[in-house]
Amino acid sequence: MIKAKPFVKWAGGKRQIINELKKYIPEEYDCYYEPFIGGGALFFYLAPKKAVINDSNSELMNVYNVMCNDEKYNKMCHLLNNYETKNSEEFYYEIRDKDRNREKYNKLNDYTKAARTIYLNKACFNGLYRVNSKGQFNVPYNKKTIINTYDKENLLVVHMYLTMNDITIMNTDFEEALQKVKKGDFVYMDPPYDQINSSFTSYTEEGFNHNEQRRLAKVFKELDQRGAKVMLSNHNTELIRELYKDYHFHIIEAKRNINANGKKRGKVEEVIITNY
Repeated sequence: MIKAKPFVKWAGGKRQIINELKKYIPEEYDCYYEPFIGGGALFFYLAPKKAVINDSNSELMNVYNVMCNDEKYNKMCHLLNNYETKNSEEFYYEIRDKDRNREKYNKLNDYTKAARTIYLNKACFNGLYRVNSKGQFNVPYNKKTIINTYDKENLLVVHMYLTMNDITIMNTDFEEALQKVKKGDFVYMDPPYDQINSSFTSYTEEGFNHNEQRRLAKVFKELDQRGAKVMLSNHNTELIRELYKDYHFHIIEAKRNINANGKKRGKVEEVIITNY
């Protein structure tokens, strides 16, 4: 069986450390939960038959939902093909600026929004997803005249996988997305990382600060008490070491590929934390 791969480039994506993560995957579990799905590298690698995936980014989760509908999926692909032929700096900013008029933007159908999200991800600078305080996408054009918005074979595999399995797609707060976790389930948490420096964090207009890191640690402990198997990725910072001091730490080196400052891309020390 061909496994799907991420269809967008996402800050903090886990494709490069899959070989490290898979060392700590439980041999058996019931339902798989991932409350910060992003590009879904581990999710697609594991390809669970039953899963709950979530992200606070509504544009991203709209794409996942569109992928689950044959008609909408086909219409999205048709639009992406059209966008590839029209791609230019002028066209990019025309598509990007559609969210400047929120009332008009909200009236767009979901597959048009999904095509926009994928196109912007492929045509923007360095594959960033970043919004301003108004929730407006604000990454500049990457200046490439020829782009491939999607891998036809992989996107079809994504579509088939999502439609043929018991996958619940949510767009809510991570704590709410994990309310139904029970003993024997496996939860993988890949939140916006605790920051070592001032690098990019704006996946959504709200951001993810130290208070959110502490709230997440509290949820981690609650899930542990329920009997779930929990794994979390983060930077190896003083705060993270303190919050998860009662659990198992596995230190790895990972390469940061997405940063507005090119000098801040490179190897960083990350941790994989487990309660088992």
